[in-house]
Amino acid sequence: VGERGIKLSVGEKQRVSIARALLKDAPILILDEATASVDTATEKLIQEALDRLMQGRTSFVIAHRLSTIRKASQILVIRHGEIAERGTHDELLAQDGLYAKLARIQNTTFIEEGFERIAAA
Repeated sequence: VGERGIKLSVGEKQRVSIARALLKDAPILILDEATASVDTATEKLIQEALDRLMQGRTSFVIAHRLSTIRKASQILVIRHGEIAERGTHDELLAQDGLYAKLARIQNTTFIEEGFERIAAA
C-alpha cells in the first residue's frame, strides 16, 4: 500500500475513506466529490456504498456529478458563494434554472437494472 496510501489509486483511496466512515459510525457525513476521478463502473459501486452509508445520517454532499446527489432530500445550488436554487432533483429540473442546465450538459442517461441516473458526459 505504501506510506499514507501513496500507491493506491484515487478510486481505492475513496473506497478506503468510505470504509473508515462506516467503521466510525459518525452521525454526520461530509462527502466532497466522492465519485470524482473514477470510471462509471467504480462510480456505481461507490454510489451504492454511499447510499447505505448515508441511511439514518445527516449528510452534506459536495458534487458536480448530479448522479451523486440525485436522491438527496434537499439540494442547494451554490453560485458565486450564494444559494442560487434549492429543492429536490425533480423540483430543480422543473425550475429550468442552473441545475437543469447542468443536467442537460450531463445529458447521457443510462438505465441499468432499473436504475436510471444522469452520468457526467
